[in-house]
Amino acid sequence: MNHPTIVDFLRRTPLQDPNRRLDAEATLGDRLADRVAGFGGSWAFILGFIVFLICWAAFNLLAGREHAPDPYPFIFLNLILSMLAALQAPIIMMSQNRQADKDRLMATHDYEVNLKAEIEIMALHEKLDAVRTQQLNELLLKQQQQLDLLIRLVAQLDSRTDR
Repeated sequence: MNHPTIVDFLRRTPLQDPNRRLDAEATLGDRLADRVAGFGGSWAFILGFIVFLICWAAFNLLAGREHAPDPYPFIFLNLILSMLAALQAPIIMMSQNRQADKDRLMATHDYEVNLKAEIEIMALHEKLDAVRTQQLNELLLKQQQQLDLLIRLVAQLDSRTDR
């Protein structure tokens, strides 16, 4: 009885989508980091933030130095921007780390797919070689039968001519 080999196991084991597995294992923090990084690195965020900065500066300049909540040089705005950068940078790095994990998992998945394809190709070559060997053996057998028949026919002809 043939025991299954690693090649048999790899050929018969379906591969799973690594993205589904990672998405299923993602925590709330992971999903939140991905969303924050997705929004923080978008044109919508950049344009919205430019509009916010222009409105902030315009409001504080037009309100006058005595009535402005954050008069020029906008020290409170600098504090807000520093806090935003301090929070946004690690969140984006968390998302990038998750993406790097996904990339490593996808590379492993690609390797497994390529390995399975190579094993399948090798198995097909073995099957083709077996079929070719069988066909050659059958051809040799038929040729041997034809040679035997020819030898008998020649022998019969020789025996007729000797009479």
